[in-house]
This record gives sequence, C-alpha cells and structure tokens, in this order.
Amino acid sequence: MSAAETSALLYRPFTAGDIAAAHALSVEVKWPHRADDWRFVLDAGMGFIAQDGERVVGTALCWTYGDDGGSLGMVIVAPDCQGKGIGRKLMALLLDALGNRITVLHATPAGEPLYAKLGFGRIGAIHQHQSATFDVPVIDPPEGERLRAIEPGDTRVIVDLASRAGGLDRNALLPALLNIARGIVLERDGELLGFSLIRAFGRGHAIGPVVAVTAGQQHAHRAQALIAHALATLEGTFTRIDTPEESGLSDWLESIGLERVDTVVKMARNGTPPHDASVAQFAIINQALG
Repeated sequence: MSAAETSALLYRPFTAGDIAAAHALSVEVKWPHRADDWRFVLDAGMGFIAQDGERVVGTALCWTYGDDGGSLGMVIVAPDCQGKGIGRKLMALLLDALGNRITVLHATPAGEPLYAKLGFGRIGAIHQHQSATFDVPVIDPPEGERLRAIEPGDTRVIVDLASRAGGLDRNALLPALLNIARGIVLERDGELLGFSLIRAFGRGHAIGPVVAVTAGQQHAHRAQALIAHALATLEGTFTRIDTPEESGLSDWLESIGLERVDTVVKMARNGTPPHDASVAQFAIINQALG
C-alpha cells in the first residue's frame, strides 16, 4: 500500500453493520473473539474503522466511564496493511473522542512504543491465564463468610466495588455485563465483601471481574475462594482469566493448571485511575474494557 493509497483510505464511525468484517479481521490476526464478543463491546462504547474500498482493514474502539475515565482497545490493522500509519490514525480518532479523560489501555510489547509517543505511561501489567484442563481446588471462604449466587438487589454494591477497585466508573458497564454473565458474591452478615463473574467468551468462558475488599487482610483468600467456585462450574471447559500483576495470583493460577500464556502492559494517559486501597481487583473484565 503506497502513501497515496493510505491517504485515500476511508476512516468512519464503527457501526453494528461492521461487526462481521471486524470479526473476520480479528480471526485473521488470531484473536479469539466471537461476533457476540464484538457486539457486546460495541454496544458498550464507540469506535472507528479504516476502510479500503469495500474491505475493512482497521478497527479501534473506546469506552467512557463517568465524566473523567475511559479505555480503548480492539485496535487491529490487517497484517498486509501494517506499518502504514493506519493504527496511529485510528488512535488519534479515539483520543480526540476521549478528550482529557484518564484513559487506560493494555499494550503488547510491540505496541508499547507507539502508545508511549501518544502520551501513555506504564502503570502495571496483566497476566493472561487459560486452559481447559485445570485442577479445581476446594477453597472455603474465610471463617464467617459465605458464597451465594448474585441477586438483583446486589447490583448497586457490585457496581460500587468494581468502580472502587479499578478506579473507573462502572455504573453503565457493570449492569450491562450482568445481563450476559452469571456469578457469585461473598458476604458476611449481609455485607458484600467481593464478587466474581463468568461469561461466554472466545473459545469458552472468561472469569472476570473478580473483586474483594481488603479489610482483615483476607483479600487473597477471598479471591481464591471466588475463583475456585467459578472454576468448579467450568470444569473441562476452556477458561480464561486476566489478572493484574499486583494481585499476586499468577503463581497460584499456574499451580492449578491455568497456564500463563501472555503478559501485556497496562498504560494510562492524562493521569492514573484513582485506586481505593480498601478494595482489590483480582481479574479484569477483559483487556479492552479493563
């Protein structure tokens, strides 16, 4: 593709009619996303595509969280069109749409230099674990605490815990996620201390987010109990979980057969999401939504 051909590309808003082409592009670069996974993230946000004639050669999406937060992802350029500035142009469109919001993304090592030039700085890392042949540990919650299925009345507290743990306003996203996910909460005397969600994704299922309060220094135990319960319902099923490096769960996940297959860099622009130390996030929703 020549410079003239690159400049002739059409950049336009991503619409629902582009999902099939976007899915085909993600298959081409060996991403696991189903068309339904694309549909969910598009419904939750907005984005742009790069189009060469009738062919979609690039995609990029972003999401806003409250008045001052956002994330971006699903940035894909067709392999035969890479290195021509398409990704940079799509990123510029997203950043213009997001404005001065604190914006988070997860970058491969190859993508990190570009994002650094666009004002993003490294703030952490995410380890991707997955397998269909994991062991299912039996981990009871801490004494006095119990696991139960999520009920409609839990939504407000789940949204609050997720927002505090990740530093991004989840008031719009989490209710939508709860419509396609199932999960459990951890409680003590009626107080919610954590939760985990499971949803269909890619080759099987994904666990996330997983959140637990840190009071009493039992948060790692709580997270393991939440994850173990989720795994018990997914035995023999391909399962993925993306865990923040600071959670300290990677060694444990590997010990039960969930292999670490990748690590990406967590980056932020215009500041860092404000973290509430009284709540910890042990698994993210996915690398696009955080």
